[in-house]
Amino acid sequence: MNFHFFSSSAGSSLSTMGRMVRLLLGVMAAILLVACAHPISIEGKTLPERSAQPSPKKAAYVLSAADRQKEVTTAGGGGDKVSYYPYRDFERALRSALASVYADVSVLPSLSDASAIRESGAALIFVPEISTTSYSSSILTWPPTMFTLSLTLNVFDAQAAPIARLRVNGSGNAVWEEFKGDFGLAGRRAVEVAAKALVEEIRRNEKLL
Repeated sequence: MNFHFFSSSAGSSLSTMGRMVRLLLGVMAAILLVACAHPISIEGKTLPERSAQPSPKKAAYVLSAADRQKEVTTAGGGGDKVSYYPYRDFERALRSALASVYADVSVLPSLSDASAIRESGAALIFVPEISTTSYSSSILTWPPTMFTLSLTLNVFDAQAAPIARLRVNGSGNAVWEEFKGDFGLAGRRAVEVAAKALVEEIRRNEKLL
């Protein structure tokens, strides 16, 4: 009798522990699913082209290795999130926008690198600040259907003295039928709009021409 009682108690304990383990694994899986972010690219494809009559001034933009590694996570659809690298993905658009205005464009690792500034010969130095938002109207699919990008460019001369501060925005929309595997399409469109707006903003500022 004693042996039978011990066996029943042990079996009950093991069963309870099994349920607890399964519950814990289920909670961990749910946390991982919530925390998971789908990687996308927002690099623009249709970007400003070089001008036939660019400004003779040399320009440079500042983008460090750390900037390129900055990852951002924003909302997608169905409760999911998306992740991307706004500075790395926007660099081509930034360079294209500047190259459509200026005859020569280079990149600098830092505004405080006086030697690199001298070597570039840049008369104007653009330092970007980027912020983004995304959203999806769908509860069934995760790619964002709406994306916004806000760009601030602090402009300095060759001695790192401030000259101007530019602000432009870009927004992009996309629907599921358009994605065709390009899940960052709304973001790409926002980047392209912002790049075009940047060219127009620079050309409106006589100090930058």
